[in-house]
Amino acid sequence: MTKILYIGNVLSKHGYNKSTIETLGPLLSEEGYKVITSSSQKNSALRLLSMVVSTIRNTGSVDYVMIDTYSTLNFWYAFIISQICRVFKIKYIPILHGGMLPQRIEKNPLLSEMIFKNAYINSVPSQFLYQKVIGNRWNNIVNIPNQIEIKEYSFKKRIKFQPKILWVRSLSDIYNPTMAIDVAEKVNFIYPEIQLCMVGPENGLTIKSLSQYAHDKNLNVTFTGKLSKSEWIKLSENYDIFINTTHFDNTPVSLIEALALGLPVVSTNVGGIPYLVKDRETAILVDDSDVQAMADAIIELITNPELAHKLATNGRKLVEQFDWQIIKSLWKEILK
Repeated sequence: MTKILYIGNVLSKHGYNKSTIETLGPLLSEEGYKVITSSSQKNSALRLLSMVVSTIRNTGSVDYVMIDTYSTLNFWYAFIISQICRVFKIKYIPILHGGMLPQRIEKNPLLSEMIFKNAYINSVPSQFLYQKVIGNRWNNIVNIPNQIEIKEYSFKKRIKFQPKILWVRSLSDIYNPTMAIDVAEKVNFIYPEIQLCMVGPENGLTIKSLSQYAHDKNLNVTFTGKLSKSEWIKLSENYDIFINTTHFDNTPVSLIEALALGLPVVSTNVGGIPYLVKDRETAILVDDSDVQAMADAIIELITNPELAHKLATNGRKLVEQFDWQIIKSLWKEILK
């Protein structure tokens, strides 16, 4: 049996959204791999210590170490763990995430070289990271998209589209949740019955502060806090348009899930998003922080249901390619 040590943030029990380690790890286990994960420590220093101890402890028994690799604190986790793997001659696989990773590599080229050049394989979920980050520097790369289990997502065919807007992400500055409220304010001038629901845990920004921001604009915005996947999928049946307001991104799973559910998407065209969806084919894309353009796109979808249906149908076809039943073969090819 192939044994894998998977390094990443296992933090959903602390109120955070599930990261890749908590979705991909169990799927690999179901395929017969022995998967050990680290770490679930909430404190970042203790989490790093736990990761280091787990790596050293398993040096003689694992076949691969998989490392979720982001551009911020996780970059340093990835660097340390990858170098331990090099010392003990263990095959390691960075799984690259985050729309700001190109900037991190430009800022720390030597450390990036030490991580990625020496990896057994670098796994990237998007053509964006392939072209912008790895493809021009190193050739030990494979493109494995973020996976979903398509059977969990029922496509809802909407007859008409109303100003019922859904936003799903953690409440962090990088995802620009205040833009969603600003967009709702613009749409409110045309459709005073607008409903905006924002789903996600607090992460730097609080529900209290955002609620006050919406109240000051005389808007009725619903904040649910963190929901399980099944809870927000059920909730999505009550909404007709999905918006993504992020400043930086790669291939957001919440956007992929929205497409699977039949929600037409309006998103900022940052990072890897224009590599994932095509403007006016599978989503409508607007510039970062362009509140008026996003509001106009929402109004257009409401008044032009043919376009909304087109985006919804094409979006579902697109993300069916990301079904785990397809993606798992790519992982099996690596983890022979």
